[in-house]
Amino acid sequence: MSVEATAGRAHRHRALAWRRWGLPGALVLLLAGMVLSIGIGSRPVPMQEIISAFRAYDAHNDLHLIIRTLRVPRTLVAVMAGLALGVAGAIMQAATRNPLAEPGLLGINAGAALAVVLSVAVFNISTMAHYVWFAFLGAGLAGVAVFLLGQAHEAGTNPVRLVLAGAGLTVMLGSVTGIVLLNVPLTVFDNFRNWSAGSLEGRGSDVLGVLAVSVAIGMGVAFSIAGNLNALALGKDQGLALGVNVRATWSLSCLSVMLLAGAATAAAGPIGFVGLVAPHVARMICGPDYRWILPYSAVLAAILLLGADVIGRIIAMPSEVAAGIIASLIGGPFFVFVVRRFRLNKL
Repeated sequence: MSVEATAGRAHRHRALAWRRWGLPGALVLLLAGMVLSIGIGSRPVPMQEIISAFRAYDAHNDLHLIIRTLRVPRTLVAVMAGLALGVAGAIMQAATRNPLAEPGLLGINAGAALAVVLSVAVFNISTMAHYVWFAFLGAGLAGVAVFLLGQAHEAGTNPVRLVLAGAGLTVMLGSVTGIVLLNVPLTVFDNFRNWSAGSLEGRGSDVLGVLAVSVAIGMGVAFSIAGNLNALALGKDQGLALGVNVRATWSLSCLSVMLLAGAATAAAGPIGFVGLVAPHVARMICGPDYRWILPYSAVLAAILLLGADVIGRIIAMPSEVAAGIIASLIGGPFFVFVVRRFRLNKL
């Protein structure tokens, strides 16, 4: 056997090992992040009290109340929103063949945010169980608009067009959202000021039910088409040649993104860059197979958003910085890196 063949075989074994053991390792890291999220805040909670709050809950213990009613729901919202954004970003990158596609950059989050703000300002809706439907509608309409404006069917050969369309739509929708917020009663503005920054502060158990159902359905749809995404990522013609129903795959992709991005935005606010960073890191670990990219993207995005939330609590203690702001600080430089790496102006 030649040296090249031996080296190639060794490389494949290392890649397979990374693929197999990277996901369990990421899950362990996510679990550790959840423990940190429960313990860190304006009032630190020792590990012993965290364990006690689950094994021997005492309603008269204020630390137990903080853990069960505040920290645990907030942590679960961060994890589920991260899962949703990671999978949504991976699907969008596969369907559009655009390495910069993600809900925040292509106007999906902005559409959902505007719909939520309008539902509160116009219809006086104040619970996620009700305004999440507006978030779904806003995400879907924004997705259709940006695909039409950017001619998404050509995004594989000219990804800049889609990114510019998404950027323009995001600015326009963000401006309308700002106008609405400036003309609503002060109480409405105060309620949504932190939400619009992507803050997880105050997210309680009332958010979890709708978020969990939406994320479960959206991820179920996403994983059901993971194999087809591999063919779709090669282009429409290649996908048809491989026997993939391109129209059905596109439709299911849009449905999944609408559910995932809409639910995440309704629960945590319009958080950007999480859905961009996680799929690229996933590809570095597991390669181009979307059957692996989707679960890796989900877990890595959850780690990123949960880590951003924890960092935001640490750097401004006893106050905090919104997780969406921290995620943008992390994702911004990565965005520049991706642009330079893929040299989109030459694609």
